Amino acid sequence: MKLAFSTLGVPGLPLPDVLRLATAHGYHGVELRAHPEEPVHPGLSPAERADAAALFKAAGVEVLGVAGYTRVAAPGDDGPVLEEIRALLQLAHDLGAPFVRVFPGGGEQSREEADATAARRLGTAAKDASALGVRILLETHDSHRTGADAIRVLGPVGHGSVGALWDVMHTWLGGEQPSQTYAALAPHLGYVQVKDIASADDTTPLALGAGVLPLAEVVEVLSRHGWDGWLCWEYEKRWYESAAPLPELLDAGRERLSRLLSESA
Repeated sequence: MKLAFSTLGVPGLPLPDVLRLATAHGYHGVELRAHPEEPVHPGLSPAERADAAALFKAAGVEVLGVAGYTRVAAPGDDGPVLEEIRALLQLAHDLGAPFVRVFPGGGEQSREEADATAARRLGTAAKDASALGVRILLETHDSHRTGADAIRVLGPVGHGSVGALWDVMHTWLGGEQPSQTYAALAPHLGYVQVKDIASADDTTPLALGAGVLPLAEVVEVLSRHGWDGWLCWEYEKRWYESAAPLPELLDAGRERLSRLLSESA
């Protein structure tokens, strides 16, 4: 498996500095948070996109994915949601990234309505994704936090250009065991976001292995089934200013994941 980290852990950091962290600490890729306050977002010009892609290529670091904030199950018209997805897909294509992350965002709707809305939009967007060679990944999050929730959307979509992003915190908070999540998401799994927290009541990010999330079990089930994708450390520093700076944790985080991988081999 390859290791990456998300720029959510180093909010606003210029790309050259992000890439220096990746190369200095032995990470193969970076997940880019696509937001206007970040260096990379859909508002970049073609020249700026080409420059960003060239920086990654020169550093020998992969752009794992573009982490967008589109809520595919949200109430309202489909048009604006599909436009957001298309913009993210084009950005990922221009950067050479294989994945775009989207959220469910079903809110207070009924489960049936949220599922149908998300499946309809993702089914439509799948055509654009396929044409651009990028996969849309629905993250286990908010209204659809478990694998069982996500599969209610992904099953009806039934398209190879739409898959799942497994956020291990949300599936754990939803009461799902890693083996259950994997069984649900395996046919659709794009990559896995790892992290650690103190408890269900305190989700302040911690160093990997310092909290309660079942990281060893997640890696074990992935390894046992021969899954050979990406593990991406999503350290949510952007939302928790009191959290320790990510750069000083990167070495230990890589070592922790590498040890889990070797123990599960």
